[in-house]
Amino acid sequence: QVQLVESGGGLVQAGGSLRLSCAASGRTFSKYAMGWFRQAPGKEREFVVAISWSNNSSYYADSVKGRFTISRDNAKNTVYLQMNSLKSEDTAVYYCAARKSTGYSGSYYIQIYEYDYWGQGTQVTVSS
Repeated sequence: QVQLVESGGGLVQAGGSLRLSCAASGRTFSKYAMGWFRQAPGKEREFVVAISWSNNSSYYADSVKGRFTISRDNAKNTVYLQMNSLKSEDTAVYYCAARKSTGYSGSYYIQIYEYDYWGQGTQVTVSS
């Protein structure tokens, strides 16, 4: 069982930056692939970025590539999302998600149904 708690959201002007954190409980966090998703008002939840448990593979949605960076610190049971050059269209509730990895250490996952655990979300609002 893994519990996830996001933090770091807030209100920022367009072009600004925020860093989201996702703290996970559990002693086997290092074996979980992680992902960030977001959901804007009136829209479906969408994939943002994913990272393998070994930290050696990641995958970004085209909409955030070059602006967002995912990282993880397995010693701190935390995954981060650094968001730069924010745009109004980045406004959403951001969720982190976890999935127990098996097999290849570089596996990451980009589909909602592939994740077993979800945080409660943190609001990011970008004003134009």
